[in-house]
Amino acid sequence: MNGASREALAAARERLDALTDGTSVDATQLADELAAATALLDREVSLRRVLTDPAQAGEAKAELVRRLVGGQLSGPATDLLSGLVRSRWSQPRDLVDALEELADVADLTAAQRVGRLDNVEDELFRFGRIVSSNTELRAALTDRSARTSAKAELLRRLLGGRAEATTERLVTRLVTAPRGRSLEAGIESLSKLAAERRDRMVAVVTSAVPLSDTQKRRLGAALTKLYGRTMHLNLDVDPEVVGGIRVQVGDEVINGSVADRLEDAARRMAG
Repeated sequence: MNGASREALAAARERLDALTDGTSVDATQLADELAAATALLDREVSLRRVLTDPAQAGEAKAELVRRLVGGQLSGPATDLLSGLVRSRWSQPRDLVDALEELADVADLTAAQRVGRLDNVEDELFRFGRIVSSNTELRAALTDRSARTSAKAELLRRLLGGRAEATTERLVTRLVTAPRGRSLEAGIESLSKLAAERRDRMVAVVTSAVPLSDTQKRRLGAALTKLYGRTMHLNLDVDPEVVGGIRVQVGDEVINGSVADRLEDAARRMAG
């Protein structure tokens, strides 16, 4: 998103945070309602255009939302959607993308409330790795001819009871309603949202052998100091990284041996 849409989404994220800061709002229910609104506007192109038409008054569009969904959505969900349509959007599709993101953030907030957000982050990362290495599984989850219910059942068998409920919900929503995204891009987006919930960045660390707890602490501290934000490490082991380590933060890749990188980390922390 850019321009007006980025500003509108930022304002909506602030409203969502304000709503979910307390415990009076059920964040999981809110996520379900926002996801339902996403599906509606994704399906109803003409409605989406009306609700993002800059020639229409914001309050008139908000009133239309209240008439259409006021009896189906809770007060908080209706208020959020009304606020979204009052805003200006660069293109109609951005409104749907924003709703989808708000639904995901609400689910992540629910996990954060019960202290399970770290688990969700790790599970999203591991699931992404499993999908990328298992072509049959990826094909089954991305097959456009397969029934949505069949994909949901497959995920239930894979994740049910083995992963956090939030992880299962997020992945199921992504797989059953990809909205033009690749599975990999969707998982990466969810991982970034999870990291942002704690105002921290994600570093994908690939090493030839598992890092020790001391190495992980030192590397995490060095990266936090380097980037100025708390760093969450997603750890992966690849024997082909012979005696070394590869760190990717966003688009930036850092290569070097474990010993060299940790020695440099110590120097950074001391300096």
